[in-house]
Amino acid sequence: MSLIVSHDVFQTLVRTLSELAEPDSADVWPAAQLEFLSEGGGDRWNIPIEFGGDGADGAEMLEIYRELASGSLLTTFILTQRNAACQRIQTSDNDAIKSKLLPALCRGEIFATVGISHLTTSRQHLKSPPVVVIPDENSNGYRLTGTVPWATGVAVADILVTGGTLADGRQILAALPTSREGVKIQTPIALMGLSSAQTSVVNLDNVLVGGDEILHGPVERVMSSGAGGGAGSLGTSAVAIGTAQGTLRMFREEVDRRPELAEFVEPLQEEVAKLTAMLRESASNSSDLNTASAEEIRQRANSLALRSAQAWLAATKGAGYIVGHPAERAVRESMFFLVWSCPQQVLAANLRELSCASH
Repeated sequence: MSLIVSHDVFQTLVRTLSELAEPDSADVWPAAQLEFLSEGGGDRWNIPIEFGGDGADGAEMLEIYRELASGSLLTTFILTQRNAACQRIQTSDNDAIKSKLLPALCRGEIFATVGISHLTTSRQHLKSPPVVVIPDENSNGYRLTGTVPWATGVAVADILVTGGTLADGRQILAALPTSREGVKIQTPIALMGLSSAQTSVVNLDNVLVGGDEILHGPVERVMSSGAGGGAGSLGTSAVAIGTAQGTLRMFREEVDRRPELAEFVEPLQEEVAKLTAMLRESASNSSDLNTASAEEIRQRANSLALRSAQAWLAATKGAGYIVGHPAERAVRESMFFLVWSCPQQVLAANLRELSCASH
């Protein structure tokens, strides 16, 4: 377990999150889960020490995400989006905005999230950028117009880290106050799973961002310019592995009643252990040519999350197929990994497995 969190305290946090009744609709925000997480120190974990945080490094955050996801995928996913915003603020050269936002984020006084999928994996096939950026003639800032297609928790957020593309192809990332004129947050989208994360479309209508709110850019491919981990990073794999871990813990309860199911759950548990070891090795030996790539780990983690949930559903028979059964919800939520921050290479590998094209 991470050095920044006591093992016993953290396991109590995970266990409590797994026992709290989670909302499952787009009109209910998981306030109780997030308040409990904040009380357990979750707001501080990834904030640098100089801004009041615990200064967890990348390897520590992977452990946290994996274990936390075993108790609540919903809570962990929201945390990853908040932490992604923190990371992009932290890696900025804009010292003034770091000093302004990071201490407040660390204390839980404000909430931030990201709307960056249109700069990475979402809508990259479109000829016109989803968000167009134009220099503002009356300031050293920019005007943003367009649509941010995915922003989790943005209705309750104070800051949206988002960006867009200039006419010359360069891009920016900015810390945009959600109260800014021209920002319109749509009703949260009802999804197959994780609807309570309240992911929304955000429309930007000639929204001004000042030069002092720019985090990165203008630069080509801003998401690859030191702005933080991108699509398919190890963090998403850690969450997928943790989700499978939590699913299999509940599957094991079924095995306790029906020992004949042990032969099906044990290989999946062994796979969790193997992938966890691969994740740790990749995090600590990124320059080692023999280390599994982030894409390979992500593809295998996706597969494991899906197969674990489906195996548990099959073991529950008809009971698990009833809406509201935890196995039914686990199957729906496992599908999220096929679409969340999923690079084309990972998607292709998952599709090959699903279509049996490799056999």
